[in-house]
Amino acid sequence: MATAKATLPPLQGAVLAIGAVSVSLATFMNVLDSSIANVAIPTIAGDLGVSANQGTWVITSFAVSNAIAIPLTGWLSQRFGQVRLFLASTLLFVFASFLCGTAQSIEMLIAFRVLQGAVAGPMIPMSQSLLLASFPRAKAGTAMAVWSVTTLVAPVVGPILGGWISDNYSWPWIFYINVPLGILAAYSTWTIYHKRETVTKKLPVDTIGLSLLVLWIAALQIMLDKGRELDWFNSAQIVALAAIAIVGLVFFLIWERNEKHPIVDLSLFRNRNFTGGVIALSLGYGAFFGNVVILPLWLQTQIAYTATLAGLTMAPVGLFAIMLSPFVGRNIHRVDARIVATCGFLIFALVLYMRSLFTSGVDNWTVMLPAYIQGFAMAMFFTPLSMLMFSGLKPEQIPAASGLSNFVRVLCGGFGSSIATTAWDNRSALHHSQLMENANPYNPIYTDNMDSLRQLGFSADQANAVFERTLSVEASTLGANDIFYFSSMMFLVLILAIWSTKPVHGKHAAVDAGGTH
Repeated sequence: MATAKATLPPLQGAVLAIGAVSVSLATFMNVLDSSIANVAIPTIAGDLGVSANQGTWVITSFAVSNAIAIPLTGWLSQRFGQVRLFLASTLLFVFASFLCGTAQSIEMLIAFRVLQGAVAGPMIPMSQSLLLASFPRAKAGTAMAVWSVTTLVAPVVGPILGGWISDNYSWPWIFYINVPLGILAAYSTWTIYHKRETVTKKLPVDTIGLSLLVLWIAALQIMLDKGRELDWFNSAQIVALAAIAIVGLVFFLIWERNEKHPIVDLSLFRNRNFTGGVIALSLGYGAFFGNVVILPLWLQTQIAYTATLAGLTMAPVGLFAIMLSPFVGRNIHRVDARIVATCGFLIFALVLYMRSLFTSGVDNWTVMLPAYIQGFAMAMFFTPLSMLMFSGLKPEQIPAASGLSNFVRVLCGGFGSSIATTAWDNRSALHHSQLMENANPYNPIYTDNMDSLRQLGFSADQANAVFERTLSVEASTLGANDIFYFSSMMFLVLILAIWSTKPVHGKHAAVDAGGTH
């Protein structure tokens, strides 16, 4: 993309520092919002009178609309300019955040989250572009290190902040907090960058491709979220949604293959490195994000954790990630990126296997230990997989490849959370029915427990209620264990995708990857 920035000198001194902080602050706000709601879901669901599973729509609606908006970023930046697009995206995000805080029903909140995700689409790609243009070319790695730290800190701060706000104030403040942050980021960014706008030009937009994209993704997401509630394919609505998703996807693929200016450049998948890297990154991120949603839900709804405590137990994941990511970024070109990524996936598998052994009586240290270890995996996740994806691509292919890989990754994150919560519900119901089969007068363990409760002064109805609650907690714990175990095995299988690549080694490959992390 031809830009005016290519002829402008890098920023220097205090101006560079302020510009980097300003752009990073907006990125921080965006990433924060993808995690801050996770621990607040039970509170939001209870306040709006819906189940916790229905409350997860607050997360998936943001992720899916965000994914759909990402492929438009390239066209929008050329049509309106990178600086104007970044500022407009930031200010609209602030407005949508305010609307989310004012929502009086789950339907209103989901609608405003869809808006919030859509306007947030260009923020992260544009923040990368502005940062890279601000630093000298030789310090591109430093620019991406600054960007990476903000994207790693935000998921750590998000659960803690979301839990603390939910426990001490009210859930709308997890959205209102974006208002001052966003206004400050927009003002300081405009002050630094308004004279560094890029050249704009009119380009055709693939309206048919975009319409088909929205159609099949929306149909698939609604099917995943509403499936259990409507008894899956016993419902005509679910069958219709599945048909729309399949037909829409087929027509979308056919159209994009023949479109001169496609919204998604599918030809990139002819490159084995890009394909293998995207599969590993996107499916790995989907498994990771699904578990990030499940864990705080399980802790709060079954193990009686407060939102604050649930957030704190997830916080350690960022400790080693923040410490190690700059080291990995500086030295990744010295080793085979496949080895580093494989180590990351093995650690993810170990962490999830450890969680699959949780019991309903788990102590806080046992919950937190995997989170500390997971920080190592996070540091070995994005950087080596980015190197693998972009290795061997031509420089002019990098922007489209970056947009496509981010689109698939964010989309898989939204689908992953929906699939994980639905699977958890189904596995919990299965374990509940299996445990209930043993709750009969012929089982001495059952009769002894009921006798003990009655001796403590419980009536028959009270004893049954206590037993049912205990059974539900055990069933939900076993269901969560199943999700953790399956995700652990999934990371092991995805190592095959990593080794399907044949990266171009050396300094050139590292620079390409560093500029598109």
